[in-house]
Amino acid sequence: MSEKPHRFNALLDAMDTFLRTPATVTDGRCHVRDAVDMKRIMITVMIALVPALVFGWWNVGYQHSLSVGGQTALWSCLWYGFLKWLPLVIVTYVSGLGVEVLFAQIRKEEVAEGFFVTGFLIPMIMPPDVPLWIVAVATIFAVIFGKEVFGGTGYNFLNPALLARAFVFFAYPSVISGDKVWISGADAVTGATPLALVMNGHPEALPSTWELFLGTIPGCIGETCKIAILIGAAILLFTQVADWRIMFSVFVGGYATAVVCQLTGLCPVAAHDQLLMGGFMFGAVFMATDPVTAAHTRDGKYIYGLLIGILAILIRTLNKGYPEGMMLAILLMNIFAPLIDWCVVQNHIKRRRGTCDL
Repeated sequence: MSEKPHRFNALLDAMDTFLRTPATVTDGRCHVRDAVDMKRIMITVMIALVPALVFGWWNVGYQHSLSVGGQTALWSCLWYGFLKWLPLVIVTYVSGLGVEVLFAQIRKEEVAEGFFVTGFLIPMIMPPDVPLWIVAVATIFAVIFGKEVFGGTGYNFLNPALLARAFVFFAYPSVISGDKVWISGADAVTGATPLALVMNGHPEALPSTWELFLGTIPGCIGETCKIAILIGAAILLFTQVADWRIMFSVFVGGYATAVVCQLTGLCPVAAHDQLLMGGFMFGAVFMATDPVTAAHTRDGKYIYGLLIGILAILIRTLNKGYPEGMMLAILLMNIFAPLIDWCVVQNHIKRRRGTCDL
């Protein structure tokens, strides 16, 4: 007779398997076994995020020191940024994992590891001084309405981290409007982000291409340093955790659209600077490539990525009320990803039927 499971079995199991793999394995001869599981994939993504995170710590402290006229020493800037990030990530994990454990307990299931990356991402795409209670509310909303109501990890069709940011943007626009400089602890400093400068007709005030690439500009914690993001992209591509088709297509679609906008006079900014501004590169590498919410067919991945890049630049250029378009572009294409896959499959079926008829 099997032992009756503990009433808090989901919580105890999550704590027991947090840093180790359980001994349970699949049975039968129909399974393909290798060393890759969800936990290893999640850890790989988190490792890929570390370079952008560490630079973000430093940049938060660096921008704060510049604004108040303080010291810009390496370790003092890192420590300041780390202390700003730590409460955000604690609140995110406590609120998000609390909901995950609650639903797993109700369904009598194991706690999936998917939220570990989501909880890592949410603080990286938030302003450093965002109120903690807003982060908690946004995280709970994203987990419940972005994942759990659809069945949990693997069944969600929207990226939960982006959904949390979208919730803050629409519910509390004064916190994350997209056109204000985010400098921690410097309420007296006013200014505009590079995207807002373009929107307001002041492209001459943009930072240089090198500054945009290096990331020594105000912004949220994880999106500023493009070098760190490219390092993360290399890790994801080398380990085959992310699909190069989606990543490549996003950049192609975004760059081609930016060139057209520049040539037609819709936007005076150089195409390469468009890709370096805002969260375009971060979204292309870490958000658009989410294997759950992205397209799954080979041809569908190209279409999905191209449309994200095109929409992101078009929203930036044509919508003066919202200078950053990457978040909305990815969420919109998350919704249409199943339709893209269906159309691709149906097209292949028709082509094969036509070949057989011949």
